[in-house]
Amino acid sequence: MSAKANRAVTIWLFVVCALIIFMVSFGGLVRLTRSGLSIVEWNPVSGVIPPVGDQAWQLEFEKYQQTPEFQKVNHEMTLEGYKRIFMLEYIHRLIARFAGLIVVIPLLYFLIRGIIPWRKSAVYLLIAAGFAFQGALGWYMVSSGLIDRPSVSHYRLTAHLLTAIALLALTFWMGLRHLYNFPAKEPKGGKSFGYRLSWLLVAVLVIQMSYGGLVAGLKAGHASNTWPLMFGYLIPPGMLSVIEPWWLNLIETATTIHFMHRWFAFAVLIVAVVLYFVARKRHYSQAIHNGILLMIVLTFVQIGLGISVVWLGVPIWLALLHQGTALLLFLTAIYLIYQCGHAMQPETATTPAALRVEPA
Repeated sequence: MSAKANRAVTIWLFVVCALIIFMVSFGGLVRLTRSGLSIVEWNPVSGVIPPVGDQAWQLEFEKYQQTPEFQKVNHEMTLEGYKRIFMLEYIHRLIARFAGLIVVIPLLYFLIRGIIPWRKSAVYLLIAAGFAFQGALGWYMVSSGLIDRPSVSHYRLTAHLLTAIALLALTFWMGLRHLYNFPAKEPKGGKSFGYRLSWLLVAVLVIQMSYGGLVAGLKAGHASNTWPLMFGYLIPPGMLSVIEPWWLNLIETATTIHFMHRWFAFAVLIVAVVLYFVARKRHYSQAIHNGILLMIVLTFVQIGLGISVVWLGVPIWLALLHQGTALLLFLTAIYLIYQCGHAMQPETATTPAALRVEPA
């Protein structure tokens, strides 16, 4: 692949990453404004056109009035109020369609022109398939709130979030590979302790983000508005005895999930600090040191944002900032895996191909 073609694929992959981040953030806005259940049908093609005229709007409103959310939560909502939440969800779905086109059209171009060989196209096709799957999973999530409950399943919401970050990780990883011009792999057994520790960092971060999804799905952020105490206790009594068996409380009880999410953040910080000292002791590259320092700073910022969200009663703008910072943390952790995986090859792993000077 020529340098020009590689640059085009690299830009495309990072644009797709930006789209995923924007979609997740906008999805958070939709959720926080209770707009996600306003469109009660999934029409991938005809749904591109919003209601036109008073009669069409009234028909959509009547469909929404049959849902549990209207009957149990928004029973006083007017047609004008419905239009506002409808348009937020409509824009959300429109962005998803646009993102799909940004993925598929350039990919087809790269494949037809041979820029991406068909024999090496599996991972890129998987990214495209991931977008289609996310759309279907999004509707599967929404449908759980249209039957007998005024909110979506917190399990399905968390699955939707985790699939999004998995797709983000894959796209970002391939972007890094193109950016650094596919450096050679290390021999078996050559991976460092820092590399394994960076994987642990991602694992801990994914658990924390999963709890963030459960908190969002159960609206558990409102369970307590104090920090560090909850209901006057550092560890509220009976958190594991609300339902049986005890372990179900970890994924079903709002108070327990809130408690886990607020304190598991410090596990992320501890692993990041340990990785910092390992990298310092083993004289890793400056790129790795910078990445770890960014990870630590972002973790402190994220903890501060989380505390502020609790204290201030989950304001929308602050909750969205908290969610966006989580995505930056995740990308930084993926970057550290990549860099630590090539810690023995600093000349190929830590300098982007676009910045290297080629010999004459």
